[in-house]
Amino acid sequence: MTLPLNVHAIRAIYRFEMARTFRTLMQSIASPVLSTALYFIVFGAAIGSRMGAIDGINYGAFIIPGLIMLSLLSESVSNASFGIYMPKFAGTIYELLSAPVSYVEVVIGYVGAAASKSILLGCLILATARLFVPYSIAHPLPMLGFLVLTAVTFSLFGFIIGIWADGFEKLQIIPLMVMTPLTFLGGSFYSINMLPPFWQKVALFNPVVYLISGFRWSFYGVSDVSPAVSIAMTIVFLLICLLVIRWIFKTGYRLRN
Repeated sequence: MTLPLNVHAIRAIYRFEMARTFRTLMQSIASPVLSTALYFIVFGAAIGSRMGAIDGINYGAFIIPGLIMLSLLSESVSNASFGIYMPKFAGTIYELLSAPVSYVEVVIGYVGAAASKSILLGCLILATARLFVPYSIAHPLPMLGFLVLTAVTFSLFGFIIGIWADGFEKLQIIPLMVMTPLTFLGGSFYSINMLPPFWQKVALFNPVVYLISGFRWSFYGVSDVSPAVSIAMTIVFLLICLLVIRWIFKTGYRLRN
């Protein structure tokens, strides 16, 4: 009986990418966790103790979802983009393209590994936060759902960036020049309801607002926008990424030359 997917190919790609992560634990896992821990120390413990509550939530606890999302987005994009860029750089992408492996299996392998790393990192940051700030999770299953959906969506986005990039410097352009500013301006450290009315409307054009707001709702039951809208916006972006990837493999964009 023939399986609908080449499970052996998916497993090989996935295990190779995960092995690379465990070979570089300091860079892949320890560094992001330590960096986020510094945010908890500075903003949560030091500054947070001198700030009032937001929506009835202690400031140190309020910023936890935003900080997790900040790391999750950047690591998802970076892991997936670097994972597919390296075969292009080394020239082994041609062996992959000529193998009896469909683009669906390639995407599942690379994106699955990148998302797994990001979810692991998010869980470690969540555990680290407990050392500095007390918090509660009102909706554990939706929280996990948001975590997985966001990791997969932005790993797909990172996969697109990795194919588009034709140099190592381009791998950093989108994460540093676009993703990080949008995350900081998306309500990581504040509620957009604290902004003047005009800037509240402007903030709604920032897609990261919906991610952080939905994720924060899963923790504390409060959000700047409806959780249903947050999920819908994330799914729409995921579908757009899937369509772009399908077009890339159909046309061979940046793969065959």
